[in-house]
Amino acid sequence: MQRRLRLTILAGTAIASLLGSAAAEACTPAHTIASTVSPGKLTVAIYEYPPFAVTGGAQISGVDGDILQGVATAECLTLTPVVVDPAATIQYVLAGKADVAAGDWYRTAARAQVLGLSAPTYLDQMGIYSKDGVSTVASMMGKQVGTVSGFLWVAELQKLLGSNLRLYPNPVALAQDLEAGRIEIGVDSYGTGAYAQKRGGYRGIIIKVAEPDPRVQASIQAAQSGFPYTKANASLGAAMDADIMTMHTDGRIAGFLKSYGLDPSGADVGAPRLVK
Repeated sequence: MQRRLRLTILAGTAIASLLGSAAAEACTPAHTIASTVSPGKLTVAIYEYPPFAVTGGAQISGVDGDILQGVATAECLTLTPVVVDPAATIQYVLAGKADVAAGDWYRTAARAQVLGLSAPTYLDQMGIYSKDGVSTVASMMGKQVGTVSGFLWVAELQKLLGSNLRLYPNPVALAQDLEAGRIEIGVDSYGTGAYAQKRGGYRGIIIKVAEPDPRVQASIQAAQSGFPYTKANASLGAAMDADIMTMHTDGRIAGFLKSYGLDPSGADVGAPRLVK
């Protein structure tokens, strides 16, 4: 009886193994990718930056996470996140420790010199945060204004506002000073604020998309976001570009934006361009 039971278990294990192998073989990649950091995996360097990048153990979500899951599924890869500090995210890709970086990275000419940049995924609009609901650059003049380091509008705002502009390392620090009244106006990604507000953040603050002003180019033409990847891995870049275009065409990227409380029109990226 014990021998029969053992043979039955072994047979069941063998069948399960064969079925698993068959399922793996049944997945046909949409494109040919020469290699990734770890065979069979798409390794993603990511930091916490909702609603674009949301970490959670072995799973990631947010707009970037959902798009990359679409890429991984199309290419028969397992999405494997490596959660790092924001400053280390790009370095992981440059050092060959990750295939791609996630977290609302702008497509800039400077990055394109050392990294591959995927097709544009969505637009990151400049947002103005205040208790009065202002939406213009002109309304900032003579006020105490804060913004987060690293955004496209920082240099131009520094030129316009001088010592009246405070720089913050992250949106949390900016929000704390804005809510406490230590600054009168905040400038950050519209999407970040809209997402946080739906979850109880920025109480008493009105968030508006910045009205166009020629003194701040980011208010006129929003930056295109994309995924930085290892520059030498051209086949990965080509596959991501094609998969992203498919997700634009079938409406999935617009749907991802909407699911996180963002305007789906942000998926209307236009022709690819680089910020100089």
